[in-house]
Amino acid sequence: MRSTRSTSARQSRPPVMPTRIGTRRVRGRGRPAKASLLVVAVSSLVVAGTTFASPAGAATTVQLGTAAPFAVLAGTEVTDIPTSAITGDVGLSPAAGSNYAGLTQAEVTGTIYATNATGPAGSVDNPALLTTAKNDLTTAYVSAAGQIPTATFTTGDNQLGGKTLTPGVYAFGHASTANITAASPLVLNGEGDANAVFVFQASSDLVTASNSVVQLENGAQACNVFWQVGSSATLATASTFVGTIMALTSATLASGATVQGRVLARNGAVTLDANTITTPPTCAAASSNSALGNAHPATALASGGGIAIGASGGSGGTAAGAASGSGATTTSGATGIVPAGFPHTGLGGAAHARFDDLIVLGGLGLAGSAAAFSMAVRRRRLLVSRTDAHVEA
Repeated sequence: MRSTRSTSARQSRPPVMPTRIGTRRVRGRGRPAKASLLVVAVSSLVVAGTTFASPAGAATTVQLGTAAPFAVLAGTEVTDIPTSAITGDVGLSPAAGSNYAGLTQAEVTGTIYATNATGPAGSVDNPALLTTAKNDLTTAYVSAAGQIPTATFTTGDNQLGGKTLTPGVYAFGHASTANITAASPLVLNGEGDANAVFVFQASSDLVTASNSVVQLENGAQACNVFWQVGSSATLATASTFVGTIMALTSATLASGATVQGRVLARNGAVTLDANTITTPPTCAAASSNSALGNAHPATALASGGGIAIGASGGSGGTAAGAASGSGATTTSGATGIVPAGFPHTGLGGAAHARFDDLIVLGGLGLAGSAAAFSMAVRRRRLLVSRTDAHVEA
């Protein structure tokens, strides 16, 4: 009798239907395929990891430390053909102060530092400060050289001229004639970001042509432009240059060359010839009147920091509006810097996503992945519950 009733009971039970989960068919107690959950989990990690990854070649600002106040810093000598206009400090180390030639305190809005009392009249003897500044320059140089390039230009001459570049790290090699020309200026587009950083890595030398131009636009600032030069830097006559030059060996500025930035040489000499060099102030938020270090153009010119496209800049930093090599002329007082929001933005080139955008996308990707994983777990529990109910019935 027991055998008969047991058999009858088993026959009356409803059959347990197979459950399909993912690509596997599971019978009996419905256990979802572990592969399905594993795929969801791995996908979550991949999406999150990929989205939060830093963009390749994203430039980081170069910390100059105690070298930051120096418009000119050299190792063996500083030579000047008067009259230059230098806004910022000037330093020479480890060479003696007697290795200053032609430079006077009247040409410098700042302090001339020397390692001993043999410097120009009015100079300050401070070898300890100069040693620290040179050490900080070395650290900054190594930092710039160690950043991963966004792009590497390998063609011969005019590697940078005619390009509009967005924030990043750019490497280039030797060019016998010029990396930047008058007819083909280099434009640095900040994409509206006051913190946009540009790092240039010269594996050999840096050479510009006469009347060449480096131009800032759309929020880019001179304080965030750095040039790491593996040997020597040479700016030709009436070059208009932007950024901090950090040369391993030496730096030579031909007549009338203008720099909104710094000219720093680790081991060799800095040679000047009626140049205008203006140390940029600390970076500040860009405005519609962005110009030299975010100062109003008239203020910048009055302080001797004017930069003109295709013009020599002249003593005191005023612009002459001379014709460039391309035949174009500029008006007096031109700065060579395009304000943020200016119609000519240069967008459409090698644009790169900013890290804050990636953070937002990463958050969305991670949230979506977590939701998908949660749904898979709930579905598994529901299937197990239904299967158990069938078995108990």
